[in-house]
Amino acid sequence: MLLPNAHAEVDVDALIKQAERAAYYAGNDGRADARMMIVDNQDRKQMRQFTILRKDVEDNGDQKMMVFFSRPTDVKDTVFRVEKHADTDVDDDRWLYLPALDLVKRISAGDKRTSFVGSHFFYEDVSGRAVSQDNFTLQEETAERYILKAVPKQPDTVEFAHYVVEIDKATSLPVVINFFKGDGTNYRRVESVQIETVQGFPTVLRSKVSDLTNGGYTLMEFRGTEYNIDLPEDVFSERSLRTPPMQWLK
Repeated sequence: MLLPNAHAEVDVDALIKQAERAAYYAGNDGRADARMMIVDNQDRKQMRQFTILRKDVEDNGDQKMMVFFSRPTDVKDTVFRVEKHADTDVDDDRWLYLPALDLVKRISAGDKRTSFVGSHFFYEDVSGRAVSQDNFTLQEETAERYILKAVPKQPDTVEFAHYVVEIDKATSLPVVINFFKGDGTNYRRVESVQIETVQGFPTVLRSKVSDLTNGGYTLMEFRGTEYNIDLPEDVFSERSLRTPPMQWLK
């Protein structure tokens, strides 16, 4: 149900920053064990298991992240490292350590919206797309959600023409994001399937990305989520790519 005259009362800039903070900046740092189930359009399944470590430099600002893979054997010891930059003129830095080759591969800005280790998630989905990269307008307000349209400021750098995000009023978390091509085709959907409160922070425990064009989806589940665990700076160094900080991965 559309609420009359609701648009004029909503500070869209404050709303999207609050949503970004809720989704990616809960606590000063955190860890979670994650499992991805990748299902293709023929119902064939693959699994990925990993641990995510994250440390904020500043809310809605710079951030550091490490993703350490443990299963299956073909991705074991692979590490994804991110240094996220708030400055819109500076691209986020992303690297992938490939243990079989003992190679650190830099992920270029042009590859940030490509498949994350064979899943339907993109690299950018995992580390988070900065809200400063898009222009937002409020499309609708219901009793439970704000619905906004986002248009990229640099359309040549992404595969979508716009996306529509639904933000839950109770948690400030984005709960559904639908991506559209220039012809209006809704080709991709990201959903928060299960949300629970962890240490006072509304937390997504299950999320899903669906390929609406070709079929298939990836379901990601989080376990053992913890916040404010005082992760040391050196956990997020290049050294951790080859020598993982095991005390934080158990």
